[in-house]
Amino acid sequence: MTYPPLTIVHVGDMPTGIRLSPTHSIQLKLSNGLTRLGHLVLNFADRDVARAKSWTGSRKFGRRAVNAALLAFCRHHRPDIVLLGHADMIAAETVAAIREELRSVRVGQWNADPLFEPDNIRRLRGKLDVVDATFVTTAGAPLAALRAGGHAMSFMPNPVDASIEKGRADLLRDAPFDLFYACGNPGVPPREICGTTWNMNDFCTMLASRLPALRMKLPGINNTPHLKAAAYQHALEHSAIGLNISRRADFPLYSSDRLAQIAGNGCVVAMERMTGYDAYFGEDEMLFFSTIDELSEKLAHLAQDRNARMRMGTAGRARYMERFNERAVAAHLLAVLTGTRPPEDMPW
Repeated sequence: MTYPPLTIVHVGDMPTGIRLSPTHSIQLKLSNGLTRLGHLVLNFADRDVARAKSWTGSRKFGRRAVNAALLAFCRHHRPDIVLLGHADMIAAETVAAIREELRSVRVGQWNADPLFEPDNIRRLRGKLDVVDATFVTTAGAPLAALRAGGHAMSFMPNPVDASIEKGRADLLRDAPFDLFYACGNPGVPPREICGTTWNMNDFCTMLASRLPALRMKLPGINNTPHLKAAAYQHALEHSAIGLNISRRADFPLYSSDRLAQIAGNGCVVAMERMTGYDAYFGEDEMLFFSTIDELSEKLAHLAQDRNARMRMGTAGRARYMERFNERAVAAHLLAVLTGTRPPEDMPW
């Protein structure tokens, strides 16, 4: 649906230059999508504003100031929509105050953390009574449970953005790396893969022992340095296959946002079938597995058959870009927030 130009205040962890922020953040992608749909997007970096307004430079001591600043910001710009993305510095009382002053404003919150984390549920519930809709990257029964009391809850896929995920690993016949996997902390929390709990150091070591010829790029594994921003993007652009392992696979459609990063750069996505993404992508578009043996066999095959790997990477990238691009996801948020689409609808 086409809307007249809206003014949207997007609150979240936006890059300001105060810190070295990530390049691939969902905050950036959604703001890009909303702008490309023709709307004015005013980004408000809650964490950095809190730091800037604290004489210690600590966001903890800038909490009161950042809430006052957001209220003043909205009072000044009078947005049609306020969108909160992991805006944990902002209190529910501040959102209520914004709504009191701007009676026609619509407010949404989005969240990309798992619904099996009690602390994440607590953060979400903290604003359910002051927002019009909540968007999360998990579907099915875990999402439905949050609808109790009449709350509008909607599934939101991890968006891809061709201006950010700009690599074409699917076009590289001789990619330097066969397999890419990045991990912040390999052991905490552990990952559940095919029904077994793993420290990712051990999992990657096991995979390497099964497939000794596989050339792996594994930042964060076994004390390998982490990669960020441009260095992270460069590694994705030069990797044939990306392993998409989240903490667990039994929450419908939940995935780390690395899913969009892998698919968008033309790497073949390797992920558990249990995630439910096999309902959206074919076996010729992503590498789905249900056992470690199946994963190993398929990795070995694609590492040898470069043509098959390139075709799969191209097909998966095209499908992901078509369905889950930043404009499509932003348009879904707007449709739900403006009441033109039921929050339960999944137009993907």
